[in-house]
Amino acid sequence: MSTICVPEDVPPVSDDVEQLRKAFEVSDEFLKFGYVKGWGTNEGLIIEILAHRTAQQRKLIRRTYAQTYNEDLLKALDKELTRDFERIVLLWTYDPAERDAFLANELVKKGAKSHRVIVEIACTRSSNDLLLARKEYHARFQKSLEEDVASHTTGDFQKLLWPLVTSYRYEGEEVNMTLSKSEAKLLHDKITEKCYNDDDFIRILTTRSKAQINATLNHYKNEFGQDINKDLKADPNDEFLKILRATIKSLTDPAKYFEKILRLAINKQGTDEDALTRVVTTRAEFDMKMIKEEYKKRSSVSLNEAIAKDTRGDYEDMLLALAGSNDA
Repeated sequence: MSTICVPEDVPPVSDDVEQLRKAFEVSDEFLKFGYVKGWGTNEGLIIEILAHRTAQQRKLIRRTYAQTYNEDLLKALDKELTRDFERIVLLWTYDPAERDAFLANELVKKGAKSHRVIVEIACTRSSNDLLLARKEYHARFQKSLEEDVASHTTGDFQKLLWPLVTSYRYEGEEVNMTLSKSEAKLLHDKITEKCYNDDDFIRILTTRSKAQINATLNHYKNEFGQDINKDLKADPNDEFLKILRATIKSLTDPAKYFEKILRLAINKQGTDEDALTRVVTTRAEFDMKMIKEEYKKRSSVSLNEAIAKDTRGDYEDMLLALAGSNDA
């Protein structure tokens, strides 16, 4: 499901490191006129190497670069690159757990509009991946993700987000059908009563395995005639209901969830580069092929075509390299 194209014969890591160093070198001609960030940088070479290496290979490149040149590769990239291209390269070069920790820390303090991304990280990663991100958050920021979530959210948002980020869900396929029926009824009763912040409602969403939640929501639809997210649109402008719907969609159908994020990010009103960059860098090695298939079904054009139409330059080239060359 990954869209990363890795060469059959990957060069030795020492060669990759040497080529990246050369990509940063500033020619004498540029030095004559005073160095400006980005001048003389070979962006194409950076894309050619980093966009076509796995997370493990990028990790080794970073380690070897630091050992060879006594400099963090991320700092070298930060010095050389600018704007959207800089952000996508830096996010991509991070280890996945580092990237999630960085994104969570960046967004946790920004209020209701960023809560969706915290939900995204908590619900679309495996239990172990979420645990690794929390450990990385602790190491990098000298505090816990759950501490920051508790400090920067209140009320119903805190009640949902805190257990989501601290959850360690069972990931087996076993399902208790009796439980799914009783909890489907409970969810329906609470929605009918508009008790969206009910303790049991939150508990089901934040602790049950994804297989169990899917079984419960399938029974909900069969028994009550409508998808639960449609019932949670009683007030389309209610921010907490939006977060509940995002939680359910990201738990049960992440490909469709991310397809919608991309569709909203690439639109006639302007491109949301942050959302586009986040989805491409976090999903390219996981389920981007499925997301692209959903995008094509929904938009009638391929994601690659949409990216090429709405972005430019090195940023476009990096996005397309990560999204893969196939036209799904």
